[in-house]
Amino acid sequence: MTADQRSQFFTAEGGPWGKCFLPRAKDEVRYWLVKSEPDVFSWGDLLKAPKRTTNWNGVRNFAARNFMRDAMKMGDSVFFYHSNAEPPGIVGICEVVREGYPDATAFDPDHDGYDEKSSPKDPTWFMVDLRAKEALPNMVTLPMLKASRPLAQIALIRTGRMSVIPVTPAEWKTILALGRS
Repeated sequence: MTADQRSQFFTAEGGPWGKCFLPRAKDEVRYWLVKSEPDVFSWGDLLKAPKRTTNWNGVRNFAARNFMRDAMKMGDSVFFYHSNAEPPGIVGICEVVREGYPDATAFDPDHDGYDEKSSPKDPTWFMVDLRAKEALPNMVTLPMLKASRPLAQIALIRTGRMSVIPVTPAEWKTILALGRS
């Protein structure tokens, strides 16, 4: 792997996402992006939820699970991204209000996210709770993200389908500027 192919989060010990799991400085906030299809759960649905809060459940990707279980912390800032929409893009900002805990949908045989190998005593899947903070005045569309030179290495573009993605502080600032302009 060349230096240009490595993620901005790369550490030799932790691989492409290693920096996401390093110890934090006191009061350090980290940044994330979560994706949802608006016909499944939209930004509007989050705004209507009690206390504008939801659990981010049903994620069945091991890397995304690890981010929620081990790396996302109280107070972290999170972009809410509408995927599989026309156009897809970032519509709002959330914050983590509960750190990773077992995803109960994995234990429910009637739920689409059921996993017979996961149990309350030995959970495979985890979730976090997110609370809506603010809508962005302007949606930051996927074409805008792809056209922005400072965002050329953003994990959203480089890794595609993952539903929980780390965002660097510089990427966060760039996206905020796009969404607030």
